[in-house]
Amino acid sequence: MTIYDYKAMLDNGETYSLEKYKGKVMIIVNTATKCGLAPQFKELETIYQTYKDKGLIILGFPSNQFHQELKTSEEASHACQMTYGVTFPMHQLSKVNGKEANPIFNYLISEAPGILSDKIKWNFTKFLINQKGDVIKRFSPTDKPEKMIPDIEKLLN
Repeated sequence: MTIYDYKAMLDNGETYSLEKYKGKVMIIVNTATKCGLAPQFKELETIYQTYKDKGLIILGFPSNQFHQELKTSEEASHACQMTYGVTFPMHQLSKVNGKEANPIFNYLISEAPGILSDKIKWNFTKFLINQKGDVIKRFSPTDKPEKMIPDIEKLLN
């Protein structure tokens, strides 16, 4: 299996296959607008604007699993757009751990286990995926998005 075998649901309820992004470098990140790490939205948006025309897509998946997100997907997306200027695709609220976790995150965790524990420990865990759908690297919540730039550039070149 690859990431392309999964479907995602946008904040507006539209479902699509991740195969849509075959051939692109992807960053998949679990987000929360009320998290202390929320300023990473602005940094992620800067990376997206810099590299989107070169083949990068960032996919945000809001999660209230750590009790730091608004009540609905629409509210979360609106807050991301208005507060941080986010233009990359945002999705439906998702759980990232446990029996009810979004299958995309179960797959990401299986492909890029964490240090000490495979579970996603907090908001803004970032997964970098190459153009073939392989999970290349997992970045921790406290890793600033710019730490991903050398790996992004390597994949895009």
